[in-house]
Amino acid sequence: MSRQAKYLLALCMVVVLLAGCTSKNNDPKGANDTPKPTDSATTAPTDAPKDDGNTPKAGGTLTVSTFSDIVSVNPLFVQDTASGDINYLLYAALYNLDRSGNIVAEPWSLAAELPEISEDGKTYTVKLKNNAKWSDGQPITADDVIYTINTTINPDVGSPGIATLDKVDKAEKIDDYTLKITLKQVFAPFQYSLMFSPVPAHILKDVNPKDLQKDPYGKDPAKTVTSGPWKWTEWKTAQYITVDADPNYWGEVKPNIQKIVYKIYADQNTEVQALLKGDVDTTLAIPLTQLEAVKKNDKINLITGRTSSYEYISFNFDPNNHPDKFVPFASQKARQAIAHALNRQGMVDNVLKGSGALMNSPFMPGSWADSPEAVNYNYDAEQAKKLLAEDGWVAGKDGILVKDGKRFSFELQYNSGNSRREQVSQIIQQNLKDVGIEVKPRAMDFATWIDQNITPGKYPAILLGWQLSNPDPDSESIFSSKYFPPAGQNTGWYKNETLDKLWVDGYSTVDQAERKKIYDQAAKEISTDLPYIFLYQYGNPQGIGPKVKFAQEDAPEPSHQTGYFYHIIKWWLTE
Repeated sequence: MSRQAKYLLALCMVVVLLAGCTSKNNDPKGANDTPKPTDSATTAPTDAPKDDGNTPKAGGTLTVSTFSDIVSVNPLFVQDTASGDINYLLYAALYNLDRSGNIVAEPWSLAAELPEISEDGKTYTVKLKNNAKWSDGQPITADDVIYTINTTINPDVGSPGIATLDKVDKAEKIDDYTLKITLKQVFAPFQYSLMFSPVPAHILKDVNPKDLQKDPYGKDPAKTVTSGPWKWTEWKTAQYITVDADPNYWGEVKPNIQKIVYKIYADQNTEVQALLKGDVDTTLAIPLTQLEAVKKNDKINLITGRTSSYEYISFNFDPNNHPDKFVPFASQKARQAIAHALNRQGMVDNVLKGSGALMNSPFMPGSWADSPEAVNYNYDAEQAKKLLAEDGWVAGKDGILVKDGKRFSFELQYNSGNSRREQVSQIIQQNLKDVGIEVKPRAMDFATWIDQNITPGKYPAILLGWQLSNPDPDSESIFSSKYFPPAGQNTGWYKNETLDKLWVDGYSTVDQAERKKIYDQAAKEISTDLPYIFLYQYGNPQGIGPKVKFAQEDAPEPSHQTGYFYHIIKWWLTE
């Protein structure tokens, strides 16, 4: 799940994406893992013939594989990986990220320059390019940006981006292409909050805020006006999405690739076979079990590196989501027992093939907020049994623990087609069975699952991932009780007043040393109380076929949330 609260790239609302293909902050050191160019990723020589494949040219169709369908491309509601991918192609953001995780005003960004920030850090003045237009020809102005901000922070709308913008006190129009944003207080990550994609006020302003989520805008290509290099032309549910280069695109840099087909497969293994056969040009998440097969194909350019994604088990604390309203993991001791019962290192070694890193908190390994204060739960089944006994659980006739007449049994949902999660869910099931806990894994269609279970917070427990949107460690939107569904991403209904305050303290100063001390406290608190079992940071190797070309500076960037499309506007095809 794109967390729609963190590392998402500059695409739609800066929120964390639920990572279905695998919905917070990027690791600042990720820039050191910039992919090295191969023969299929070289800077075009100035004296090369026009048809040698190394000279950028316009034309062609890029086919991208995925196993997850979109939910909505409306920037107000994007919070899953697939929707974020398409949104990135269709919409221009105010600002984008460079490889080092800094916000920049690119030729394809809507902002003309970096924001002017007041001395007290509470006022941001943003100047827009005066030539940007919507795909219907209408100009993109300060009115669109202000409408988007005000709509996002309206709780009646239910936008997952609310946590990134609700510190705004007011957004004022200076002129058609200049606006001033005043914050209620200092909000350290706010520069990253400005990486959102505005929506067209002239299309949506008359829609009742409560009806925006159901509106066809973002779900019907014919009724979705966009601002990016490509226009949305078709969507066949569970089959494919197509976007076509907009001949009237306003940017000074025009897209070379004329059509992009986002083709949906049943699972990751089928995707890889399509890549190897040449049926698709890029696969965004190659399962590690298939990596060796891809490496053997010398026509495939393999992009690997550190990513901003991590996997977790989320517990749901709302009794209404459990049979008889009994929450089996309601006690902290029970959750700590589960953490000890899981062989997380075994998952990294055997499922991730050593390519991941254990996580004990929501702060990415190697980032400045990564904390030694976070509690590490080693794999210890006997310690797990001891904690469960102390918590009042006793073995029933079938070996499953019982407490107050209720069995320690729960459903663990994950998205179908994800080979990694399928394997991990089986390990979880066996590990917990070993200590007397029954887990019932359930695979679900990703788009339906997000819409009907994740967004409204209706599930017992889930195995999912966050793909973080920016380099800041603020995690309020995921773990604060201010952000319960539908206007927030705390979908497990978790409440911890100590953590609620620590998130506020953490973003209320811009001094990184002070923030570090606060996030050390947050890491200790969250890893002790365990609303999540943090599993591991993981990577999604990307395979790129031989006809896809890009210069070195435009190569995919694994550390970014839609980094497999990094600078895609400059890519070209040889056929």
